[in-house]
Amino acid sequence: MKKFKGLRKASHFGPTLIVTTIGFLFGTYYWWEGPAYVIAFGIFCGQLIVGWTNDLYDYQDDVSHNRTKKPLVAGLITPSYLRKWIYFMTPFAFFANLAGPLGIKGGLVYMLGIACGLAYNFYFKFTPASPLPYAIAFAALPSCIAISKEITPPTWMWLGGALWGMAAHFINVIKDMDQDQQSGINGLPQRLGKKRSILAALLLILLGLLTLIYS
Repeated sequence: MKKFKGLRKASHFGPTLIVTTIGFLFGTYYWWEGPAYVIAFGIFCGQLIVGWTNDLYDYQDDVSHNRTKKPLVAGLITPSYLRKWIYFMTPFAFFANLAGPLGIKGGLVYMLGIACGLAYNFYFKFTPASPLPYAIAFAALPSCIAISKEITPPTWMWLGGALWGMAAHFINVIKDMDQDQQSGINGLPQRLGKKRSILAALLLILLGLLTLIYS
């Protein structure tokens, strides 16, 4: 039970659940409830990889800032245990998405989003281009389901997803911005600072809404 709790917390369970729910809702829209559950399961597996690698990569930084709410720092799980689950889940998630209702095309588009999440964890979070992986991943999430039905994703879907994804990035960074700057994590929000990051997030949300309304 202790290790299960650790894996759940390391997955960033709240955001993982939100993304999975979005996938399920689009699944019911383009398919129906049965395939939507399978699609949601594959999406959930992919999100686990992103969350787990994020916690594993940030482990030493979390220790230095005494982030005892993180499961690795709290001792709920060990880095080696988490690493084993990542090694298992990566090919499993790949198979679950490509072999499910998303198919080859839709599955690859979704896994592109997962690859962007990993790229953010290991590289982009330190660069001014940090919003880019969020833009691609959030555009890929709904688009992969439309593509699975041989439908070209409408503009509001991929562009709105990209804009809201970047907004989510700015919002997510704000709470740990001071500690990130101390650790040398200098993505675009950290370079802009809290006030301008809040403004950027609000602007991106507004642009996303306008895209939804006018496209």
